[in-house]
Amino acid sequence: MIQKEENKYTIEDCHKKFAVELNNLVWNLLEKRARTGEEDEEMIHAAHGSCYHWGKIGEPINLQRGEWLISHVYAVLNRAEPSLYHAHKCMEITNEHNFIDFDLAFAYEGMARAYAVNGEESECEKYIKLAIEAGEKIERKGDRELFFNDFESEPWYGMK
Repeated sequence: MIQKEENKYTIEDCHKKFAVELNNLVWNLLEKRARTGEEDEEMIHAAHGSCYHWGKIGEPINLQRGEWLISHVYAVLNRAEPSLYHAHKCMEITNEHNFIDFDLAFAYEGMARAYAVNGEESECEKYIKLAIEAGEKIERKGDRELFFNDFESEPWYGMK
């Protein structure tokens, strides 16, 4: 009798699969017009989970984007303190690795939105200006359009 070999996954394969799937879940929930409280909680956990798994197998850019996503989720949910905390983490990683282009623009956008949810107008305006300047320098047209589409989306809590 011939035995069929089972699919074998490495721990790295599993981390990558979970990182990608949880990231996609967050975006699906963010795009949903009306989420339940349970879905909001699921979105928070999924954002943290995705970042955790990227932190295990990804590059610094994956961790930077994961911190941005966590900050963004908290900003959307009007959770000021964790939004700002994770925006700062994203900015620290951005500066440490000298990320530019798309990732720099999003790091500034994350800071601006986090300051908006915190009601800190002058810091919000400072980072809005930096985000726009960095966004205009994004090389690839599709990436630039993606950035500005996200940048124009709510919530800005009356700051923009």
